[in-house]
Amino acid sequence: MCIMKPETCHYDEGTCREPEWGEANCMVDHFVYLSNTSSLKVGITRHTQIPTRWIDQGATQGLPILKVKTRQISGLIEVELAKHIADKTNWRTLLKQDGEPLELVDQAKALLPLVADKIEEIRAKYGQDAVVVLDESITPLSYPVNTYPTKITSHNFDKQPVVTGLLQGIKGQYLILDTGVINIRKFTSYEVEVSAE
Repeated sequence: MCIMKPETCHYDEGTCREPEWGEANCMVDHFVYLSNTSSLKVGITRHTQIPTRWIDQGATQGLPILKVKTRQISGLIEVELAKHIADKTNWRTLLKQDGEPLELVDQAKALLPLVADKIEEIRAKYGQDAVVVLDESITPLSYPVNTYPTKITSHNFDKQPVVTGLLQGIKGQYLILDTGVINIRKFTSYEVEVSAE
């Protein structure tokens, strides 16, 4: 299985090396969304991953703005929107504080006209129902963080196999300790032992 950039998906050309996986994961409804992580961000996710995707990213707000028929279409639109806003999270800023609330609905109204030509191009190729503009409300999210770090230090189990510290919070995929942060996703396949004193 090869996970490639969504916009480069070639399933519909008949050259997918894992067509069953493609059917189950790429040729299903996806959402294009706006979120507030360290700032305004555009992203994409499968229809089953809202709000899980936002929680994983540490977003404090999320808003689906478009529903599309495939992963490729979501990627094509994300690329266009990323010409105007970020498509990545500044993880250091994310872990220093919660961002100020954003008017995501207003942001969507300002951004969608900027990609209207791309949406029409996609509809002309894949059908009018390939892209549906949504009218959703903002989902607010919060995290159990007692204290945000003033200086971000990242722990790495490859360089430091034993990590100690007082857990001060969890935000997205990060454990926030008084000695630094751990990106749990980065160490998904690792076997770890945890002990509390």
